[in-house]
Amino acid sequence: MGQSRTSKPLVIPSSLSEGVKVVETVIEAIQPYGYSDTAQFAIRLALDEALANAIRHGNKSDESKNVTIDFSVDDEEIRISICDEGPGFHPDEIPDPTLDENLERPCGRGVMLMRAYMTEVFFNESGNCVTMVKRRDCQLPHVPED
Repeated sequence: MGQSRTSKPLVIPSSLSEGVKVVETVIEAIQPYGYSDTAQFAIRLALDEALANAIRHGNKSDESKNVTIDFSVDDEEIRISICDEGPGFHPDEIPDPTLDENLERPCGRGVMLMRAYMTEVFFNESGNCVTMVKRRDCQLPHVPED
């Protein structure tokens, strides 16, 4: 075990530009822990999606509402929680974006990507907080080539 755990809470207004700063802060914080480029890509993508969902869907881009981010990282895993001030939603009710009838609908892709790229993704009961975990020993799913 090399580095000790780094933990940091952040609170931002509901602004996509502020979300970009959070992503950069998290990616910078994981550098001392030696996460691979592939893991960093996965973390960046999932975090981008979760922040965009909190800002756009949860807080309706209302900059008077905040998004709270809490993350901790060590040699084994990174854990990121993102909460918005919206009413929440039921993740099981999101249409499957891979079904033919949903291919042109703009919903569900972000949660699908978060689940594909992170080791664990779970929501609180009201659906306004998501927690994502990426373990270093878990690989991304293999996508067969055509």
